[in-house]
Parts: sequence; structure tokens; C-alpha cells
Amino acid sequence: MKYLLPSERQRRIKELIRDRGNLRISELSELLGVSEMTVHRDIKPLVEEGFIIKTFGGITLVREEPGKVLDDNDCVFCSRRIDQRLAYRLILPNNRVESACCAHCGLLRHQQLGDQVIQAICFDFFSNTTISSSSAWFVVDTAIDIGCCQPQILTFARKDYAEGVVKGFGGCVLSFDKAIESVNGNMRSEREGCCTKQGQAQ
Repeated sequence: MKYLLPSERQRRIKELIRDRGNLRISELSELLGVSEMTVHRDIKPLVEEGFIIKTFGGITLVREEPGKVLDDNDCVFCSRRIDQRLAYRLILPNNRVESACCAHCGLLRHQQLGDQVIQAICFDFFSNTTISSSSAWFVVDTAIDIGCCQPQILTFARKDYAEGVVKGFGGCVLSFDKAIESVNGNMRSEREGCCTKQGQAQ
């Protein structure tokens, strides 16, 4: 593979992330033919300019172009088409509602908006009924493939159901506050410890 300068790699990273929305550091390392440490150095300026954010083990595109009008069926965070069974809705002042394609993007957007969020709603993975995100239980990094953003996150109304999924399919169970920290990559060591003890809730 031809050696690329840092600026060329950054341009390539932008192309890839615009196309996919989410990428793992290990994928970028392989695609660019450089070490993961080099990838971390390459993405630092992109994070600082607000083009991407770092997530656990990867990066996610931030799509907040001024004046851009999103279709109601497009994720406010990554612009992916929304599967209503996985949607995460944010209720904001003046009756504004933002929709994310899944709990992964919903939690990232929730963290961005902070106190502007009046209420957040997601769907119980088993019953498909709406639940308040603040009282939901989140299963992170399970082997169940929901075909959406990575790391994928499932939402449950009941902690024991979430723990049952973890026992069968791996991952770890997190409360709302811990899930927001986790998806923003601030809990790597805690999550690694959690996921090695399957079924133990945080």
C-alpha cells in the first residue's frame, strides 16, 4: 500500500466516515495501513474541529451542518434512515422533537444537548413499548446484531430482562447515566471489567 501523508490520511478518514457514519479504530488502522496509535493522532484534529466525535473504540460523524433540514425519518446525529423500533426521541423546548436511529446516536445527541432535553423516550427491545430513557436499562456490546450504529446498544424497561440478554449474548448492563458516559468513551476500563462479568449490572 502506498504511504500516505497525515493530511492525505485525514482526507481519506473524512471520506470513509461520511460514507459509513461510524468506524472502529481497528478498521481505520487496517484500511490505511498504519498503526492504531497513528490513527489516534490522525483523528485528533478532526475531533477538535467538531467533524467527528470519539466513541468507545471508534469514531462517529457529527452532522450538524448549518441550515440543513433533516427528513423526519433521518437520524439527527448520523443521518441514517430510522427504523422506528429502534428510535430514540428527544423532547426539547417549544415542542421540538429530535429523533435518532438508535440508543447509540440518541445518547450521544442527548449528551450534546444536555439540559435542553426535557424528556427522552426509547423502546423496550422485547415489548416495543415506549419507556423513559432515564429509567431504562442499556445493554452495550451484545452479540445480537440490530444492524445499526456501533457500539450497538439495546434498551430495556426491566433490569432482569437486560441481564438475561447479557447472560445469553454477552455485553454489559448499564443505567442511563453510565450508558451516556460509556458511549462517549469515558468508561473504557469500567466497561471492560463489566463485560468480563456478564450479567452484572452497573
